[in-house]
Amino acid sequence: MDAEIFYVLVGAVVVAAIARWRGWPAPLLVTVVALAASFLPFVPDVEIDGHLLLNLVLPPLLYSAALDVSFVGFKRSLPQIRRLGITLVLLTALAVGFVAWWILPSLTLPGALLLGAIVAPPDAVSAAAIGRKLGLPRRIMTVLSGESLINDATSLTLYRVFAAILAGATLTVWDGIWQFLLAVGVGVAVGLVFGAVLHQLRMRIADPVVIGTFGLLAPFGAYAIAEHLLGSGVLAVVAMGLFVGYNSPRTDYTTRQQEKPLWLSADLLLESFVFAYIGLQFPRVLSDLGGEEVGRILLLSGAVLLVVLVVRPLYVYPTNAWANFQDRRRLARWDRAVESGAFDGRRRESKRWREYDPEEMRSKIVRDRMAGLQLTWKDNAIISWAGMRGVVTLATALAAADLATLGTELSHAIVVVAFIVTVGTLLLQGLTLPVLIRGLGIASDADEQDDERALEAVKAKSREAGKKYLAEKRAEWEAKHGHVDLEMFDAFTRRMTRVERDTDEAQEVEDAAHARPSFDDLAALSRGWLQVRRDILLEERDAGNLDEEVMRELLAAMDAEELALDTRGATRQQGRA
Repeated sequence: MDAEIFYVLVGAVVVAAIARWRGWPAPLLVTVVALAASFLPFVPDVEIDGHLLLNLVLPPLLYSAALDVSFVGFKRSLPQIRRLGITLVLLTALAVGFVAWWILPSLTLPGALLLGAIVAPPDAVSAAAIGRKLGLPRRIMTVLSGESLINDATSLTLYRVFAAILAGATLTVWDGIWQFLLAVGVGVAVGLVFGAVLHQLRMRIADPVVIGTFGLLAPFGAYAIAEHLLGSGVLAVVAMGLFVGYNSPRTDYTTRQQEKPLWLSADLLLESFVFAYIGLQFPRVLSDLGGEEVGRILLLSGAVLLVVLVVRPLYVYPTNAWANFQDRRRLARWDRAVESGAFDGRRRESKRWREYDPEEMRSKIVRDRMAGLQLTWKDNAIISWAGMRGVVTLATALAAADLATLGTELSHAIVVVAFIVTVGTLLLQGLTLPVLIRGLGIASDADEQDDERALEAVKAKSREAGKKYLAEKRAEWEAKHGHVDLEMFDAFTRRMTRVERDTDEAQEVEDAAHARPSFDDLAALSRGWLQVRRDILLEERDAGNLDEEVMRELLAAMDAEELALDTRGATRQQGRA
């Protein structure tokens, strides 16, 4: 069995690599190839416990996704994320459940609702990959990524409730609400504790290999403990990932450089394996069905696929229009208050609002409360059609199929419907989403303009902070090396700040460095300059003036500078040895 799983894993990764190379949707190609391979006589029948698969796959995938999400953007887009990740999942589960019960009454209403909970949460992995490739605006990417982080918690909570009912438990609506609130509270609390502990380890341990190992283990620990305490393991992992990702710029650069490729590789391995495994299992499930049962379940699968495709846009457009209307009303009231000078007590007492004149206050509220929240009909068209199902739906279906209380018909129905809905959404939505994006002409031009303005402001602040830092270091340098070396200091600092690019002058600096100050002195000066720039980035990010994705790109460039500095220092030491 171990060898068979290894072969499946290697084959899945190879197919996924080919798909990535050709620019095709990797999950879809892996599933199709696995489905075709399952009919070959020499391909073994691989079986894995569904709950084990869910517990092994879900925590690392969620943690990896949470690390990359902008916490500032997540908070700003929280109204949309909350509507899509909680309310829409609940409505989709109910709609699918009642339709499934109407088509196949033998499933029973709790069983049909269990099926609805399994197929309700979209997986934004494919949509995010397409969006990044085609340059979707950041506001849409943030909504889709944020939705994928919390909708799994809603889905799995509903899954537990309906599974308990099928097992014979008597639960009321209030019991279900209490379970959800308990899952949210305990899950977030456990996740924040794990995140705080992991962040402290990242700050205190300089070994990136050890920190990377802790990072691989932490999602499983947070998930397991939260579930044991009746909380949401999904929210625990998400909260931990958001906390660690937000504080990642404060850790050592070597940790960040090793962390990114590590999690990208883990994502590729896990996602490829799950899609390959479900493709291999599907023919066996179909073969276990009777002829009449196959027809009914295929009819059910088509109906459920139609429901999940239709419910999303029917919910997205009205709720977003209402939210935009409420935001405009709130902004209009604020504008009238600014113009008349009549503020309510809270704002009048707030020192942070007093320092702005009316025009500045108006722009402040627009940026803080409205930016990223006003979505156009084109934005909503993309969000409505980016509802592809993925790993969570498949893994949960396999876990549900192992429940002894479900019965054979419901177990088969869940696996078949989950497979057809996942593959159907990947085909219908995944293949047409790029066409829709190009047809609507949605691009990230506005993001680029905003980024340019933010970068100019950051550069101005960096110059001022740099002047202050270099003035302090110049005095220290003169005390340590003498007045004669100040010319070399000034030439070296001009190179760092890119004020002058004279090659001859740079060579003079190198020659002088051999004669007077050591390489360690120059390296320390460079590291201090890099730290000043990092501090400015964090200040601007925390103030909401710089998008977190832009900050991470700039931070990666600074990390590369520091890596080059360390590499050069190590080479010099080896040369001396």
